[in-house]
Amino acid sequence: MTVSADEVSSSVVREYLSRKGLKRTIACMDEEHPRTESSINNRSQLRQILNMEGLYRKNKARISPLKTLLEIIVQHHIEGLMKDQITISKSDPLQSAPTMSRIANSPAVTPTVMNDTKTEASTAFVISKHIKLRSDIGEICPSQPIYTSLLPETGGLSSQNQTGFWSCDSEDHKQQPLMASLQDNESFIRREPEKKTSTTESTQRSRINRIRRGMIAGPIASTLQESNKKRQNRRLEVPQQLLRREEENKQSRDGLLVTGIHQKSSESGLTEINSADRLGGQRELWSAPDRVQRENSFEKVQQDILKANVKSLTRPSVADLDVAEMVLDDIDDDEDLRELSKVSFQRTVAEHSYAGRPMDQHTAMELKAILTGSGLNCFSVEWRNQGFTFSEMHDLRYGIVQKKGGPCGVLASIQALVLKKLLFEKVESSNTGLPRLRPSNTTRRKCLVLAAAEILWRAGEEKQATIAINSGRNHFTPTGRYKSEGVLEKITCFTVDNIRDLQLLLERHIDQFETGVLGCILLTVSAVLSRCIEKVRDDMDVPTNTLIGAHGYCTQELVNLLLCGRAVSNVFDNDMELDSGNGNMTLLKGVKGHCDIGLLSLFEHYNICKVGAYLKTPRYPIWVVCSESHFSVLFGLQRELLTNQGQSLEFELYYYDGLANQQEEIRLTVSVGESALSCQDVDTDLIPPLEHCIRTRWKDAFVNWNDTEPIL
Repeated sequence: MTVSADEVSSSVVREYLSRKGLKRTIACMDEEHPRTESSINNRSQLRQILNMEGLYRKNKARISPLKTLLEIIVQHHIEGLMKDQITISKSDPLQSAPTMSRIANSPAVTPTVMNDTKTEASTAFVISKHIKLRSDIGEICPSQPIYTSLLPETGGLSSQNQTGFWSCDSEDHKQQPLMASLQDNESFIRREPEKKTSTTESTQRSRINRIRRGMIAGPIASTLQESNKKRQNRRLEVPQQLLRREEENKQSRDGLLVTGIHQKSSESGLTEINSADRLGGQRELWSAPDRVQRENSFEKVQQDILKANVKSLTRPSVADLDVAEMVLDDIDDDEDLRELSKVSFQRTVAEHSYAGRPMDQHTAMELKAILTGSGLNCFSVEWRNQGFTFSEMHDLRYGIVQKKGGPCGVLASIQALVLKKLLFEKVESSNTGLPRLRPSNTTRRKCLVLAAAEILWRAGEEKQATIAINSGRNHFTPTGRYKSEGVLEKITCFTVDNIRDLQLLLERHIDQFETGVLGCILLTVSAVLSRCIEKVRDDMDVPTNTLIGAHGYCTQELVNLLLCGRAVSNVFDNDMELDSGNGNMTLLKGVKGHCDIGLLSLFEHYNICKVGAYLKTPRYPIWVVCSESHFSVLFGLQRELLTNQGQSLEFELYYYDGLANQQEEIRLTVSVGESALSCQDVDTDLIPPLEHCIRTRWKDAFVNWNDTEPIL
């Protein structure tokens, strides 16, 4: 699971405030910067993400350990700054005079370069420090010397003084000499010794170093620079001839010249030779095995490019391709190469055969009226920022994550249908039962497409359906009693008359529903338009009711529209007539038939409503749970529990709540009949509301949470 810097920073601040006991500050922070599903509530997990286990153990070993992670981090950086300042002060030329005097008296230093060595003493200390920091990258053991032939040009000593720097930078070794004696030369990296080095040449190089530092200027400096360039050019003649000969041999073998690679290889080779030669030429450019390996890799790269060029030249014609038989490898984020989906030419046909209809102000005002109550009302922030994004927790990959309260009814409904596709339909034939709850990215996205298509097709009475897509631009300029918010104004509607084209269009635009911020609004609008606004009003007991109630919560009408295809106001079976007096009858509309997905309500436990058998006993063991103005999902893996009416029954149910920042799977063991006698001794004041909902379906059932913390 990937975490953002913002979430980690917020969690560190919250941990600090919590440890300091600043409860009111935490409350203000939660109000202004609310927690999300990515928030980290576990301190050990936060330490692992910050990679500070070592710092934490070091802090615990202190006499007075710090209490918060933020203080540990700050203390670590303060101590690091102090160490850096100590290192800089020790590298000062005045303070390092005794050390440099010992270096000057060493037989490894010639009188010719003593002055140059003194002027570069501070540079040597800094270089030693950097070499230590980069020793892991260069795979250099701290007990081995670092050679000046590997150092940058500006930090190296003259050619007569290139002995090893010790990279060990502990407190015990800071007072030791920086250079090893010449007797350790046998352990150096093998390199060509520079023969016949005269005192004049050493003096010239010392002058060149001073030129680079700006100590010599004027005509003398320019003359020395020109002579230095000429000398370097003479030294590069032989390597350049070797490179040209190698290029010509490869041209004769392959018959083609890859200009870009040869040029880049030549430039990198010349740069490496130039750098090595400036440092005194005391290491070999390439050893024999290295040259063979580089030649082999060069030939391999060149052959691969030649093959690619041949393939691009022999591209097949469009007439030779059978478009209906083309197959596209669909590689998802899990690198599951087995997921293949056939790309049919029907997708293009479906897109062009159904013309999009841009939203007009009249339809937008009608939609706002039935959704929020008035054209002047707007969608809440919770609705405008909610799509159908899946969880990345290993045990909850099937789950859709809810960011904030409000559209939970829409999320629970689509979640229930996604589970139906995963568990009971052959979307992924290789898995059965529990392994289907660990779907790949491709599988769960396909289930989302099929679930949305089923909702819209059922709302359109299985005759037609309408899909609302965000076009990204306004289609009308609002006038009159309509408040613009940049949502409905940008919608384009596509109406299809068969479910296959519906699935293709949803698959085409599924990103707007899954990862887009308007996923909930687009699905709700699509369901209303598929049902037709007039029919949605006729479904309700009171035509002025809305689908989104107070505080942005979903009403029962909206949940019924998504689950049953009708926006009826009740959950009992069929319709019911009530005598309202004076010979007037009031018609209460209920569910017309068995549904694929069921519903359990806490209101039934309080005798406020009655859930009928059509919803209480659905075709699949999946229920949307309505508890305390919130919708979640309860489901089982075996359809047999719907038909088994034995006296003693025990089965397992799984519970998922997208808003609860759930970190693990919640598995419940439900015992009915004789197995449930022990539940009589439980304190009724501490019974979770979910258990009350379960007992509206299985009377006197005993629920075991299996070591999971009950949700109260």
